[in-house]
Amino acid sequence: MIRVTGDLVNIFHIVGARPNFMKVAPVLNALKTRENVLQTLIHTGQHYDINMSDVFFQQLGIPAPDVNLAVGSSTHAKQTAEIMIRLEPVVLERQPDVVLVYGDVNSTVATALVCAKLGVQIGVSQTFCGRHGFDRRTELSL
Repeated sequence: MIRVTGDLVNIFHIVGARPNFMKVAPVLNALKTRENVLQTLIHTGQHYDINMSDVFFQQLGIPAPDVNLAVGSSTHAKQTAEIMIRLEPVVLERQPDVVLVYGDVNSTVATALVCAKLGVQIGVSQTFCGRHGFDRRTELSL
């Protein structure tokens, strides 16, 4: 059950990588007709170039992010830490009722840690089955 702090349900959608974009598109679309839902789309910038990000927003009809954390490339640890550093003040300022994440990428783990420490509800959408490649480094799950 989502804890609602007012008349509106304030939902954050956190995305950062290609798999997230495909999963968030139908959720954003389904909720946009709800009068009592305020949606905020936050792009961490984990994937940031035209072919890894922009093309999916265009082709899937995803609106421009309300917030772009623009973290860019780095090691997994540094990128995850930078997402946490940049996301925390946004969460504190905008006070979401629930934060939705899509998948198991650095953006997801960073968001989960921020929300856990701040006591914000989090929902995880994980929709794949089996191994999807031969590179075990890309298949670590939370």
